[in-house]
Amino acid sequence: MVTLILDDVSYRDRLLGLAVVLLWGLNFLALHIGVEHLPPLFFAGLRFVVIAVPVIVLVPRPRVPLRWLLLYGLGFGVAQFAFLFTAMRAGMPTGLASLVLQSSAPFTVLLGSLFLRERLRAIQILGLVAAVAGMALIGWDRARYAPVLPVLLTLAGGLGWAFGNIGSRLAAAGGESGRKADPLHLTLWVAVVPPIPLFAMSLLVEGPSSGSRALLASFSGTGWPALAALAYTAILATVVGSGLWTYLMSRYPAGAVAPLSLMVPVVGIASSWLFLGERPTALSLVGGLIVIGGAFAATASGRSRFSASRAVADARTTDETQASRERQLGSEVPVSCDLRAAG
Repeated sequence: MVTLILDDVSYRDRLLGLAVVLLWGLNFLALHIGVEHLPPLFFAGLRFVVIAVPVIVLVPRPRVPLRWLLLYGLGFGVAQFAFLFTAMRAGMPTGLASLVLQSSAPFTVLLGSLFLRERLRAIQILGLVAAVAGMALIGWDRARYAPVLPVLLTLAGGLGWAFGNIGSRLAAAGGESGRKADPLHLTLWVAVVPPIPLFAMSLLVEGPSSGSRALLASFSGTGWPALAALAYTAILATVVGSGLWTYLMSRYPAGAVAPLSLMVPVVGIASSWLFLGERPTALSLVGGLIVIGGAFAATASGRSRFSASRAVADARTTDETQASRERQLGSEVPVSCDLRAAG
């Protein structure tokens, strides 16, 4: 499947895409370490404030409507990570979290249909149904061994990510001047939105001093893994990973790049199995494969069919334009290819 997706992608950019998958998959290990040492909401706020400070100073704000930037930041940054980090602190297995979070893909398709009036094709509807069935199977399997609340919180994180995707799509469509925003600037400025809401939530839910005490403890001899996790998730996963992803999305159609993100759970599950000893059950793996397959059908097939129909329409328009020009020039007599190439 991945080979078919990457047919038109250069060998170097394939390696960059796989590097992003590796960075994002291993990021779940960093998140696991971070929420073990720091309160989850406070850790989420720290993740973004490390990026937000240099962004405000060095990167010009993209000229997009503020409401779409806020929707992007609140969905992607606040809702996704507040629910995800809380779920992992409550016992959500790291590998399973990377898998369930892929629910953002079918959620995005559904929200696009509801709010952006995007038309759903039959294969996309089947993909949504399959993804929902896979998530239900994971939840049922999880409920047999442990509380299902962490799974529901992770699903809420996927829904928050989907709302962020809608905000990103609306913001990237065009700024106040009608010009499209720089995608890298837009990605970086999303980090400016979450810190204040996340720190406010941490203050109310986790207490006024729990975050600061945990942060001070991380500078001790036993607390350094928290700082390493913060550095990884802020610099490598967010700045480097998102920067490479933005580069690839700017060079290739979304349908050729976006499905690569469905490989992230493979790295997440394998790394958590290897380093944390987490062994997913057979039913969870089956449910995860159904979720990934449904997400791929819901997101990739519609884009590829749209691209194909647009290519056919463009070719038809080109042929009609060429025929119209020939009629205007009085070229009823066929002209040879050699003469036409000679001008």
